[in-house]
Amino acid sequence: MADHLPNAMTDDPVAVSDLADEMMKAADKDGIAAAEINEEVDSVFEVIFEAMHHREGGLPEDA
Repeated sequence: MADHLPNAMTDDPVAVSDLADEMMKAADKDGIAAAEINEEVDSVFEVIFEAMHHREGGLPEDA
């Protein structure tokens, strides 16, 4: 996932939301349904937000 994130970190929820939208569109294009993604994660937005702040790897602080 980190290979596909922009180089800049951001706390801007609009920017993270745009990334989540792009991810869902790319998944749909590759034949992955939104329902399938939602079975795996509660929030695509939260996953991307956490990934933006934990590029070095590891688990989120509350996990």
